[in-house]
Amino acid sequence: MKLEQISIPVQNRVLADYWKGNADIHSFFTYPYEQESFVKRAKTIEKRDYKRESLVKVIRSYMDRFGVSEQAAKHLEELEAGALAIVGGQQAGVFTGPLYSVYKAITVILLAKEQRQALGIPVVPVFWIAGEDHDLDEINHTFTIVDGGVKKRSYSKRSNKKTMASTTPIDHETIEQLIHMVFKDYGETSYTESLLKEVLEASRASETFTDFFTILMNRLFAHYGLLMVDAAYTPFRQFESAYFERLIERSEEIAQAVSIQEKALEKAGYGKPIEATENNANLFFVKEGERFLLEQKGGEFVNTSAQLKFTKEELLHTARHTPEQLSNNVVTRPLMQEMTLPVLAFVGGPGELAYWATLKPAFGIMDLEMPIFAPRLNISIATRKIQPLLEHHELTFKNVLEGEAETKKEQFIAEVQDKEALAQVEAMEKSLLSQYEVLTAHLLQSDLKLEQVLEKNKAFHLKQLAYLEGKIREQTSQKHDAVIRQFETIHAEFTPNRSLQERMFNPYQYLNQYGPTLVDDLMCLPLTVGPHHFLVKY
Repeated sequence: MKLEQISIPVQNRVLADYWKGNADIHSFFTYPYEQESFVKRAKTIEKRDYKRESLVKVIRSYMDRFGVSEQAAKHLEELEAGALAIVGGQQAGVFTGPLYSVYKAITVILLAKEQRQALGIPVVPVFWIAGEDHDLDEINHTFTIVDGGVKKRSYSKRSNKKTMASTTPIDHETIEQLIHMVFKDYGETSYTESLLKEVLEASRASETFTDFFTILMNRLFAHYGLLMVDAAYTPFRQFESAYFERLIERSEEIAQAVSIQEKALEKAGYGKPIEATENNANLFFVKEGERFLLEQKGGEFVNTSAQLKFTKEELLHTARHTPEQLSNNVVTRPLMQEMTLPVLAFVGGPGELAYWATLKPAFGIMDLEMPIFAPRLNISIATRKIQPLLEHHELTFKNVLEGEAETKKEQFIAEVQDKEALAQVEAMEKSLLSQYEVLTAHLLQSDLKLEQVLEKNKAFHLKQLAYLEGKIREQTSQKHDAVIRQFETIHAEFTPNRSLQERMFNPYQYLNQYGPTLVDDLMCLPLTVGPHHFLVKY
């Protein structure tokens, strides 16, 4: 296995500028990403008090069902005794969701290890599972490669309700159908049987999407002591009771501050990542398992579609007595995270970086400090199948991202075409058009009203010639299908659906090829957070 560090243009402007020392984006964050920031942030956290004993009790009780490894138990003890945390999170996708979920966890673990050594104090990795998210269409599918093309494979059972991932029951027959379909797409290897059995067992032990996600992630990272907690876990919600009260009390100020900050972000040229409004309460209310976003109107908290209306005191009563009925949104989740955990740094992707840029004043309103933002690792895997294809066509991973593979594919198709046949079709078209011009002129002189008939007739013949040309190209391409399919396979592997591999495929595609040591193999590489993309060659 080899590692290449590649410099490729960062498509997200916020992220690109974040890595520049003098960019405007830095005014929207408290800390630049540098070691001195970790030193300062650690000293700030040490001055704050956390309900560590209660927090650890909640995390341990959540993880008990899934298994607490020896290393995780050690990290829990350290967290209770005063350790700092590197925190990252993700929605509970099937098969762990896209690869970047795993890359986030790897980033969290490696950064915690790095800062433990640099600061000389315990730093533990924590993964915040966004089980409260109700957009199931974002997490109920994955993608595979079939015959050089990308296929979307989905959990077919749908729900019309906005139920959270952590409360939506899994239909075991449906999820098993999806698992078998996905592994069929992967193809049989020496690892398939045991891996399939493991995933099926995980699904059968799961009651919800979040269970399925947690079991798989825990199996992948137990050895590294990754601590996990579900945002929608009832004991965690109860632990957050007093913090919900604080968010409710300051909700109007938070909404106004975020709205103003987002306008400043837009003025600086970074857009409006969350479309903030001054009347947004930035909290959801959970009613009969569904999540409804609350707004502030006339001193009350409302959602008209769900016929919800609360006074501030009524909502505070909910926070005190049934906090599991409350849920954070994109604005309040980072604030809640900061109140509950000793966050040294938060690991996130480009989208998270953009919306975090709107939150600095909100942290201030809550008498909190925005933690260091650590962009997650960016990784692509070059399989043994794809490497010889790259060499044969004299391409690199960077070439593919820059579109050179597509250019070479089009050049090849153009070169193998039957140019004589196409030229004859073109000559027929020119001759046809010329004859229609002669006929049109004659009919005009004869004062015959046949313009519409003539145009319709001409269009018919041109359509037939175009069809003939298409068939010639199609038949010629089929003769060279093997080479064309090689280019398509390169695209499917590296840029599926014009996206990066890490955003489309899940880790089991590669576990099926390389075995259960995939995560261990990646963890052994000299991966570091920074403005680069890593290519892993197996």
